[in-house]
Amino acid sequence: MRHDGTTRPGSGGRRALAARCRALTEARWFGLTVFALILANAAVLGVETYAGVVHRWQGELKLVEHGFLVVFTGEVLLRFGAYADRPRAFFRDPWNVFDLAVVLCAFLPFARENTTVLRLLRLARVLRTARFLPQLRIVLVAVGRSLPGTVSFLLVGALVLYVYAMVGWVFFAAHDPGHFGSIGRAVLTLFLLMTLDGLGDAVRAGLEISRWSIVYYASYVLIASFVLVNVLIGVVITSLDEARTMEERHDEEARRRAGADPRTGSDPRTGSDPRTGADPRVEVAPPEPGAPDGTEHELRARIATARRALDELEESLARLPGARR
Repeated sequence: MRHDGTTRPGSGGRRALAARCRALTEARWFGLTVFALILANAAVLGVETYAGVVHRWQGELKLVEHGFLVVFTGEVLLRFGAYADRPRAFFRDPWNVFDLAVVLCAFLPFARENTTVLRLLRLARVLRTARFLPQLRIVLVAVGRSLPGTVSFLLVGALVLYVYAMVGWVFFAAHDPGHFGSIGRAVLTLFLLMTLDGLGDAVRAGLEISRWSIVYYASYVLIASFVLVNVLIGVVITSLDEARTMEERHDEEARRRAGADPRTGSDPRTGSDPRTGADPRVEVAPPEPGAPDGTEHELRARIATARRALDELEESLARLPGARR
């Protein structure tokens, strides 16, 4: 739509194309079919790990892979066609960008020539199942949102690990060089102790050196295995709640858009415009010359809608039994 109120040439065709593609890509059977093809692609990847099968059916497997590539390319084109009337909105959805990148990378020359890279790219298609599984999508979004907090956790954990490794090297290097003979061995030993693996043996070996070693191990386990790990769990749970809230908000917006008339933007149940609350059945006087663009017209529309609602309420009240005039 231009500023003068006229329609750009070809915009009607783009809207019609977008409507057809959107009706196809949002159909339940379409999503189930793509989901089944992704699982079939994952199964073929697993079959290719058997050398005997690959040697016998190499040509057939290659033909099946080309078929998957054609189907997934067509799917991405249909999804892009659903945004024909607003192409930029296609790239605002991270899942659309991910799908497009996975498909396009398969056409890159270096990917076609390198078997290892090509298999990794084909394996990335399996992650597309998250688009069709809302709970998995929430988990992946939560993992992404928890990365900043996880980086902070790693920095604090690395600092604690380094300090305790240096202390262990100072006190235990001479008596237990196999575990604390260098800073690298001390870090490796304490990293394994973070999972409480071999803690009993480490404590017994430390008590043979000094009874005060119990303070060293107890404080390390308390800080590294309980405090820091629980902090990480708290960060992930918080990110999971935020991701679930974002998914619910996205679903609510999608339902709101689905409940509005795509041609007029009005709600079919009430007939009102969800953006202004105006009732299109009420005639509104056009804005006077010199008034701000759209401001007075919107106010008049809201006033007219409010008057109509009051009139309908008064009529309902008059129809009540025993109502007084």
